[in-house]
Amino acid sequence: MNTDVYVSITPMVEPAVGYTAELERLGDEIAELSAHLDAATARLLELIREFDARAGWNTGFRSCAEWLTWRVGLDRGAARERVRVARALGTLPRLAQALARGELSYSKVRALTRVATPNIEERLLAVGRAGTAEHVERIVRGWRRVDRLAEARETARRHTSRALHVYQDEDGMVVIRGRLAPEVGAVVIQALTAAREALYHKAHAQNVPAGTSGADASAEPPTMPQQQADALALVAETALHHGIDSGAPGERYQVVVHVDAPVLADADAPGQSVLDDGAHVSAETSRRLACDASRVVMRHDPDGRIVEVGARTRTISPALRRALHHRDRGCRFPGCGLRFGQGHHIRHWAHGGPTTLSNLALLCRRHHRAVHEEGYEVERQPDGELRFRRPDGRPLPESPALPAVPGDPVGMLRARHDECGLNIHAQTSMPGWLGERLDVGWAIDVLHPLAATRHVLP
Repeated sequence: MNTDVYVSITPMVEPAVGYTAELERLGDEIAELSAHLDAATARLLELIREFDARAGWNTGFRSCAEWLTWRVGLDRGAARERVRVARALGTLPRLAQALARGELSYSKVRALTRVATPNIEERLLAVGRAGTAEHVERIVRGWRRVDRLAEARETARRHTSRALHVYQDEDGMVVIRGRLAPEVGAVVIQALTAAREALYHKAHAQNVPAGTSGADASAEPPTMPQQQADALALVAETALHHGIDSGAPGERYQVVVHVDAPVLADADAPGQSVLDDGAHVSAETSRRLACDASRVVMRHDPDGRIVEVGARTRTISPALRRALHHRDRGCRFPGCGLRFGQGHHIRHWAHGGPTTLSNLALLCRRHHRAVHEEGYEVERQPDGELRFRRPDGRPLPESPALPAVPGDPVGMLRARHDECGLNIHAQTSMPGWLGERLDVGWAIDVLHPLAATRHVLP
């Protein structure tokens, strides 16, 4: 049987010399401008690091990343990453210099700062110079896996070594000695602190050691180890008395504030504004807490005795709260947008403001405090929009105006780098990779100080 095979041959057409040169010129310009942008990014990160360290963002914003989101227009993830990289480069001068000279791209530096420390910075700098951004990402993933495995081994070792020894000494005293995991130890320390304060706080206020009678009130107060022993006994007795049950979180963390009605309306009015343990809080703090809380009205006679206690009611009803969350969709403070928040009375109910949707705004805990205790103001405009003002009266816009950009930003960037003595060209950020296959396992074995096995894949 005959089989015919047809082969189609297309002649190679050499591109015009001028066309190839034009493409090479465009490619070189792209590479050079990218290196200029990376060098400018290094300066940007340096400014962010200084701004963050000096808390320049602390003008109603919760973090430097939140301020960047509002002021520069970055999304939250990118803003947090810029701040993270900026902070990391403060302790990594070699990587910072390589970025400032345009030798490493921001993508490479961003990846390397996830694992870099001063003692391994030189090795990772060599990785960044030799490989592409994809190579760097793969090596960093492998590096982090080795770190996670080492951390998991250490965590397992500590968990296995946990122990508590309880035994009776020769004189009948019970000796307790043990090792607890860090998070368990933190819980025990907090429980002992709470029990110790419950036992000795009132006694200290009265200058009488706990557990002493009037006859021995002049005895020396217990030492800290003795107080710890008493606190442990109280913790054990309380657990057995109430049962081993963590209880309802809402009730355990309830905060009670006693505030006189005139104080809510006027901070200068005489009256109390105190927590349940008697600690004083400001009238503005009481107003903030009263904005969105359960309220119990108590009436007293002239001698201070309670004559009437009303039923506990919510300042904002559940139905109104659902409508508030549906309308505002998060904290309304400029640049925030945190999903969960508290209902804020724009005109406080103690001043006659109604608890209605038009008089409420959703604010997160941080910005609710800023409006009440830090001098920020909010008012609703006739069109329904909110207007915020700083403590000095200046408006705080929802999004600030964009900065002015020169007519030739690229030329300005090149000129600025020339003034700094930077010699940036098309080959500045070119990696040393020659096309060979990347062996991630071998690279991690060679580079990572904790790598014990070969071929750790990302």
